[in-house]
Amino acid sequence: MPAMRIQCPPGACICERERLLSQPEGDLRILMLTREEEKRLLARIESIDSLADLRHVQGLMRRQLGIVVDIAPGSNEVRTVMGLRIEVLPQPGLCRKTRKSIPAALRRCFEARRQVVFDLLDEHDLLAAVHDGVSRP
Repeated sequence: MPAMRIQCPPGACICERERLLSQPEGDLRILMLTREEEKRLLARIESIDSLADLRHVQGLMRRQLGIVVDIAPGSNEVRTVMGLRIEVLPQPGLCRKTRKSIPAALRRCFEARRQVVFDLLDEHDLLAAVHDGVSRP
């Protein structure tokens, strides 16, 4: 059996690890994310260099660990990467710290590689008018 993430100290996390382990149909993939593997994942996220690579990493996290990360422009104007909405959807077994670490790693990536942010915004048609040279209402 592959290594499993060690249990968080009681009261320190809301991961519901024990509930997940007690469910016969529970998705245990997330428990394979040991602390060492989490460090590798965060380093991989920080090294994302394109929108296609971002989507690839999102797909890998979903397939291999069941982690769903939703990234979209915030409801207000996006002036910095802080204006992006990055949400790691809750799931049993996903540590609270990991749910915070993934968006932080993505923000570090976006700060270092602004083109990924521009492409992400363009994917949502927020910069289409700028690229076309046409002013749109």
